[in-house]
Amino acid sequence: MHLPMNRRLAVSAALLAVVAGVAPATAAQAAPAVSAEAAQNAGSGLPAPDLEALQAALQNTLAAGAPGAMARISGVDGVQTKTAGVRDKVSGAAMDTDARFRIGSVTKTFSSVVLLQLVAEKKIELDQPVNHYLPGLLPDDRITVRHLMTHRSGLSDYTNAMFNNTVPGFEAVRNKVFGYQELVQLSLNEPRTGEPGAAYSYSNTNFVVVGMLIEKATGNPVVKEYDRRIIKPLKLRNTSYVHPDTKIKGLHANGYLHPDEAGAPLVDSTEQTVSWAQSAGAMISSAADLNTFTSALVTGRLLPPQLLDQMLTMTPTDATNTRFYGLGLRRYDLSCGTSVYGHTGTVQGFYTYAFSTRDGKRSLAAMANTSNRGSANTALGGTLEAAFCGKKPVKANARGFAATSPATTPAPAPAEVDLPERHAR
Repeated sequence: MHLPMNRRLAVSAALLAVVAGVAPATAAQAAPAVSAEAAQNAGSGLPAPDLEALQAALQNTLAAGAPGAMARISGVDGVQTKTAGVRDKVSGAAMDTDARFRIGSVTKTFSSVVLLQLVAEKKIELDQPVNHYLPGLLPDDRITVRHLMTHRSGLSDYTNAMFNNTVPGFEAVRNKVFGYQELVQLSLNEPRTGEPGAAYSYSNTNFVVVGMLIEKATGNPVVKEYDRRIIKPLKLRNTSYVHPDTKIKGLHANGYLHPDEAGAPLVDSTEQTVSWAQSAGAMISSAADLNTFTSALVTGRLLPPQLLDQMLTMTPTDATNTRFYGLGLRRYDLSCGTSVYGHTGTVQGFYTYAFSTRDGKRSLAAMANTSNRGSANTALGGTLEAAFCGKKPVKANARGFAATSPATTPAPAPAEVDLPERHAR
């Protein structure tokens, strides 16, 4: 059944779970012995990941309708992986953490890094009007580059109308190749969401324009700038921007899109141009590469300190004060008091979470090969709590015995209650 926008937001809001947590454990002083697990994780300053809860989050994602899911944790405490389900429904091939997949709006963080490097090179200024660089593109000279990157431009998200009917909307653009200007015009055909610099309103249009700015400032297509500024320096061997090609090369997960109609069969959405998103959501990557990317970003390997600080300057995106947005970067404040930085991604057939702690000592990449299924997205978000907060304390009952095992109910991450979740997020 197709739900109108306000109903979809209400459903997503209902999925938001707020759980009481405790601060991350600190190393015991003068302890007579330290377990091997504690010693292994001491360098990160975080409790060991709760691998049982991680697996449970993936299983919950399958129960909510995803064919498969995976999670990869990396850092000073090594690499730990979990999988569930299949990466290909036809062959039955098991999910594989080495598989490539479409990362949706995690692309926005790649685009932000490139643009901020251009700021460092004094080719672009964050507080200049966009029309200074792209004359006549936008109807308001007050819209600045910074407004785009913080989703405060007031430009409508053209994908709301494009995918109002999920599967027909997708099939209409699956093989289509758009120009940047064409996508911007689709936005300008819609009413603006607000004044420049005012309220946060997530819009793919913003990062389509970011792509235009990158190409104008460099004279190169965005793919060349992604490659030379991020992919090659970090040796991201499984990361690519193949637009307008439709295939995911090599070992990969197939993506499956849920129709709006209850009980309708999943649609294999793996092959598509993603031209409707481009610099807002068309990249392909792997869990290992995303771990490397988010860790490198927060530890200053991609940006000078003053620009990284600006990227990390966050403002709330809703009233819960657990979700924040900077310059093309999200922050989630988890139940245990740990904050993680990165981005979420939604593109037809794939949900992605890619986050690191501020010191880069632990990173998580998680993926489910489905979309248009908000409960699956929320369940996958439970991997964040499991990866960064460790085991929840077991509550004792009146007799002093453990009441329940916490491993079976991992807490979900803050749900994207302010965003429709059918397209690049």
